Amino acid sequence: MHSRRVALQRKFWLKINSLRGQVRASEIALTLVGALVGVGGGIIVAAMSNLGQLMHVGLFGIDLHQRLSSYNSLNTLRVLWVPVAGGMLLGAVLWLSARIRQWPMVDAIEANALHGGRMSMRDSLMLGAQTLISNGFGASVGLEAGYTQVSAALSSKLGEFLHLRRNDMRILVGCGAAAAIAAAFDAPLAGAFYAFELIIGTYTIGAVAPVTAAALAGNLTVRALYSPATSLQVTTIPAVTSGDYIAFIILGLVCGFIGIGLMRGVTMVEVLFRKTRIPRYMRPTLGGLVIGCLGLVTPQVLSSGHGALHLDMMATTTIPLVTLGALFILKSLASAVSLGSGFKGGLFFASLFLGALLGKFLAALCLMVLPTALAPDPTTVAVIGMSALTVAVVGGPLTMAFLALETTGDYVITGLALTAAVISSLTVRELFGYSFSTWRLHLRGESIRSAHDVGWIRSLTVGKLMQTGVMTVRVDTPIESFRRQYPIGVAQRVVAVNENDQYSGIVWVSDAYAQEGRSSQAQTVRDLLLQETTFLLPNMNVQQAIAIFDRTSSEALVVVDNAEDKNVLGTLSEAFALKRYAEELDRAHRSLSGAV
Repeated sequence: MHSRRVALQRKFWLKINSLRGQVRASEIALTLVGALVGVGGGIIVAAMSNLGQLMHVGLFGIDLHQRLSSYNSLNTLRVLWVPVAGGMLLGAVLWLSARIRQWPMVDAIEANALHGGRMSMRDSLMLGAQTLISNGFGASVGLEAGYTQVSAALSSKLGEFLHLRRNDMRILVGCGAAAAIAAAFDAPLAGAFYAFELIIGTYTIGAVAPVTAAALAGNLTVRALYSPATSLQVTTIPAVTSGDYIAFIILGLVCGFIGIGLMRGVTMVEVLFRKTRIPRYMRPTLGGLVIGCLGLVTPQVLSSGHGALHLDMMATTTIPLVTLGALFILKSLASAVSLGSGFKGGLFFASLFLGALLGKFLAALCLMVLPTALAPDPTTVAVIGMSALTVAVVGGPLTMAFLALETTGDYVITGLALTAAVISSLTVRELFGYSFSTWRLHLRGESIRSAHDVGWIRSLTVGKLMQTGVMTVRVDTPIESFRRQYPIGVAQRVVAVNENDQYSGIVWVSDAYAQEGRSSQAQTVRDLLLQETTFLLPNMNVQQAIAIFDRTSSEALVVVDNAEDKNVLGTLSEAFALKRYAEELDRAHRSLSGAV
């Protein structure tokens, strides 16, 4: 019996290894895996969306088929105590998680940029649960951060199981994110380009099929399990003139500035909460109280805002300017307080809602100063404002252009939305330089600005490239003794150290022999030292090392353990550093065209 069981296990693992080989060798197999990931992403979105809605029904007492933010009023006590209770529960989870894990959580962008697509499933499930608690108890955040994280982590674990190469792992993580966004917004094209622009960082030939398959599979899966939000219907198709493009370029600029202000605002609120010196795990409770008070003014600020977006976009009567302005300010404040106090979630849908409110506001303003025949259609301006502001906060101009297309089905509006989105993106990139996700990483000390793969650069360190077995000499060694110790041909250069064996400089053997026959000869090795204060550290990456070589015009530099002790570890030549950097850069470039 035991031998039969061993034989069955061996046969199983042989099949698994065969499958791994097929996926690594075939784009078709990788595409099928991407489709499988898409099904998983669709299930995750359906499950989390339904759980969030059930929490709203149970906690706020709303109808099962109504969205929380679509109500004009709710039970006062529930609106006050539910966000506070959610803050208390989240605080307990944060307190517990801080004792379980001591390292920062890696999201899909950071995983693809720095870690070759590797993510922690446990951490991702924890973030998904925290996002569900935050959204379910009414915090002004979206679920998209949770289901994108969990779906991408599931993809990452599948890639690890299949032993995929680094580039294929990154593509598979993009597949998970594409499936989640496509399923959540009923927009497979937007989901695919979300992966290309924000998660993978580039549009590559080898990634097209698996990412597209994942987006379509995720969208079809969620349609079978859960009815996504209905598409917006634009009642008029505007006749586009040059003046329209100028107007929407201005709208793009405005959205860019507002997006920067919104991201800065979240950070400012976070700093204010930190200055209160309230323990981190108690801040969500205070944040919940503020959100509850804002919810008493209008429930439209609660949760992600799906219901409020459809309610305001489909309004048959003109919403007063004061109401639109107040809603915009209250929703912005609720989102900033939610994230700043420690609630978990995304700004994707909040940005869509805020952009729609901004568009409606500007359209209403135009109606006041322009004849009705010249005033733009409010819903059209709302869709374009929605796209432009979301690009300012989240990024991805093509993602939002395709979302506008799949939302409205109108190519004219899509062109206008793309124009405004590109201007908004340029404004943010030039004046701020970050999307919300990369801005949060920047505050944590990371320098990445996109999901473009720079992890291989960080892993290509001086410590891995250096040559050990260094020839050394004391700085007080006489030149004659140095010549006897190192005849010409034995070495090109020798590292000089002081009496404490600390790095002092580099001596070129040829310089020592060039002193022969001169009237004013160098007396000791100290007189021939070069690069006395310039050295490399083992944790520097190859780009940093090349920059130092370029600045000092040195052919080789010494590697020391740290800047204080300066114990010599090895040497690194500029030629070898450039060679290894060029090899890795060429490999990265070949991956863009689908080459192995």
